[in-house]
This record gives sequence, structure tokens and C-alpha cells, in this order.
Amino acid sequence: MKKIYLAGGCFWGVEHYLSLIEGISSTTVGYANSDIPSPSYEDLKAHRSSAAETVEVVYDEDRISLNEILELFFLIIDPTVLDQQGHDIGHQYRTGIYYIEREDVPLIEDALHTLQKEYKDPIVTELLPLENFTVAEDYHQDYLIKNPQGYCHVDPKMFEFVKRYKKA
Repeated sequence: MKKIYLAGGCFWGVEHYLSLIEGISSTTVGYANSDIPSPSYEDLKAHRSSAAETVEVVYDEDRISLNEILELFFLIIDPTVLDQQGHDIGHQYRTGIYYIEREDVPLIEDALHTLQKEYKDPIVTELLPLENFTVAEDYHQDYLIKNPQGYCHVDPKMFEFVKRYKKA
């Protein structure tokens, strides 16, 4: 099993979307790369932490590649917008890819380079090593399962799309 950490705005929809992908064995929402220890949701809302709302993705690379995960992730974010996704605005809603394995960096850089060809504006998605990750409060975990009518900036059609996605 491998891990990658993906930030794509409000983590509720990103987590739900990623959890539906075949080959991803678990997803956990939390706060990545904070400048204070163990930030809370309230710390992010009050701008007391530099953390990004992030999803820890545990996946089986025999069933899905990191490149495939990134391609699917890129379908639900606007990588050219800084500190905003959908109606969510703030530094905690930036897009980012946080790695723990240095050998993943060239693949991620290639994926971002390929993605840039689809946009006129520059890609602002962060690519950084994971410095720290604090698991978010329980009520944030699997939020859209617990609250099916809950707010989400990810188009619900994408949930249906990714349920049908199968590795070629």
C-alpha cells in the first residue's frame, strides 16, 4: 500500500470522490502542512493555521497507479485558482499534492506538466513534501455519507462517473 495526500478545496467532496475509486483502500480527511501543532477546523477557519484541507489516500498500486489517481483528481479541481475551489475561499482551500515518497516527485511533476497543456493560466497547485498531517474531527470523516444532502463543491455527476471508472 502507498499513500499520497491531495488537497482540492473543501475536503468533504474530495474525500467522497476519491473513496469511490477502485484501488483506493482508504481515505481520511485532515489538515496538511500546518505551521502549528495539531490544528483544528476552528484553527483553519480563524486563520490560525497555514494547513490545507487534505485527504490522505491509501491505495494499492497493483490496482491503480498514482498517475491514474492524479488524472482523476485533476477532473474535480481547478488547478489555476489560488486559495479557492467552488464557493470555498481561503488559504485552507488551496489545491496541493503532498508526497511522502521522494520517488513519486518526477511522476507528479510530469502529470502537472501534462495538465498545464490544458490551461492558458498557470497551474498553482502546490507540490510539496508532506511535513505533517492531523486527522480532522470525526464529524468531517465520511461527511457526505453521513450527510447525503451536505454541501459539496464537487459536481455530483463526478461521483457517478468515478463509480463506473475501471482501470483499463
